[in-house]
Amino acid sequence: MKDRTIRFLKEKVRRPVEEFIETETSSGIILLACTILALLIANSPWRSSYESLINQPFTIGTSSFGLSKPVILWINDGLMAIFFFVVGLEIKREILEGELSSIKKASLPIIAAIGGMILPALIYTLLNNNSPSAAGWGIPMATDIAFALGILSMLGHRVPLSLKVFLIAIAIVDDLGAVLVIALFYTETIQIAYLGLATGIILSLVLINYRGIRSLTPYILLGLVLWIAFLKSGIHATIAGVLLAMTIPFRTVINTHEFTEQVQETIQAFHGYQKDNKTVVTEEYFSLITKLNVLIDRVESPLHKLEGILHPWVSYFIMPLFAFANAGVSLNDVTAITTPVSLGIILGLVLGKQVGVTFFSWIAIKLKIASLPEGMTFAHVYGLSWLAGIGFTMSLFISGLALVEHPELLVQAKVAILLASVIAGTGGYFLLRNQHY
Repeated sequence: MKDRTIRFLKEKVRRPVEEFIETETSSGIILLACTILALLIANSPWRSSYESLINQPFTIGTSSFGLSKPVILWINDGLMAIFFFVVGLEIKREILEGELSSIKKASLPIIAAIGGMILPALIYTLLNNNSPSAAGWGIPMATDIAFALGILSMLGHRVPLSLKVFLIAIAIVDDLGAVLVIALFYTETIQIAYLGLATGIILSLVLINYRGIRSLTPYILLGLVLWIAFLKSGIHATIAGVLLAMTIPFRTVINTHEFTEQVQETIQAFHGYQKDNKTVVTEEYFSLITKLNVLIDRVESPLHKLEGILHPWVSYFIMPLFAFANAGVSLNDVTAITTPVSLGIILGLVLGKQVGVTFFSWIAIKLKIASLPEGMTFAHVYGLSWLAGIGFTMSLFISGLALVEHPELLVQAKVAILLASVIAGTGGYFLLRNQHY
């Protein structure tokens, strides 16, 4: 009886991880299909309808009190905040109980991400210094976590789980770095009052976690206000999702010993309702079933519970919709890929990311600052460094801020981002496809 209970408990705790992998793997094809569909429509006679759709204003609330934004911004700033929230939950869980649970292991993706930001920015700056396109140095710094993780998920069991976690960690650090760059260098004004409000909400979330509150309701309500505060502050709203995830409780209401004992007592009580190979169903019988469900709920942490609920929505709805709304890039102007802005982006994303991630990882390991996660080889790191060169959405976003006053350069940048992302994604896919572990 005790062994069966322990096996049940382990299965209950392990299931969110397995469901995450299975969901991400199967959603990779949908993500790719939406990307191709968006490219086809954007380069067809239906382009104007596509642009009209994604730029259609949409209002939540009333005209006097509410938020009104184009559909594409609701997707990028709203739905993607949920995506980053789920990623943040995964990162927190891995840091507390998984592959990133030691300082040495956790430091590797941070160092790798830093290298993957510095080298691309340096390459771009060297090629565009003292030119109108110089402000675009932040464009090749970003990694598109949605597309990179989608490609990695398509490899399924050919790559270890630790590599997927490593990619998520790198991309999160990378995106946080990109958001910081946007806030400091590409944001015209920062609303201090809203930033102060966001800080107060974060402190409140930390406090209710510290006080042992396990109900998800206050976290969700405060999380919505936190998202609005970041949105109004001028800092990219998706960072609110990551910060909220860091405050979600990981501890359970009861520990495994209490759970095992109480489940055993409850199961023993069921034997009294079995007579002549028939189950006698009474009100007390249903009370025992309710008690079991309550025990299961109390032994599952809020973090694990949210992962299980949100992963299917993120993988099958948010990520594909995000890809469709952002991948519609015109490919008409492909003759300017040798300009400084184009070369800076292509070399930054493909070469800079590759060298930065790989070299900084190698240095960290050689200096014994960090170690490779279990199941990974350095060949995996090199293959992943290619996937880190998929800048796509965040790179497109930064290019729109940096080159908004130079429409011709902006077109060149968008084409270069698309080309570099295709090269990086294809190279990373085939390099990792041939790896074994």
